[in-house]
Amino acid sequence: MSYKLKGTIKVIKDAVQVSEKFVKREFVVTDNDSMYPQDISLQLTQDKVSILDGYNVGESVEVSFNLNGREWTSPQGEVKYFNTLNAWRIEKAEGTEQDTHGNEVQPIITPEEDDDLPF
Repeated sequence: MSYKLKGTIKVIKDAVQVSEKFVKREFVVTDNDSMYPQDISLQLTQDKVSILDGYNVGESVEVSFNLNGREWTSPQGEVKYFNTLNAWRIEKAEGTEQDTHGNEVQPIITPEEDDDLPF
């Protein structure tokens, strides 16, 4: 199942070679759409780790990702469940501008720019 998240990049980590055949890169996007901003941790894997190379902290983005869950049994026999947000596309958010504090700035429309009024 695929999901989308719009927000501001807060953290970009370096790629980590977990094993001989597996590489991942983690990043955090702040979702400011609710009353309380949420810092959402996502990861890129394998050939997708380079997707973040063109982005910087503070940029507004839209991230497409899959939600993956798995079960793990500890050596003591305790069963635990983990979720991972695996990003597969990142795009610059359209039509958003931000101030130096990461807050979205609304454009100011002057009367000359808004000629489509019916009166």
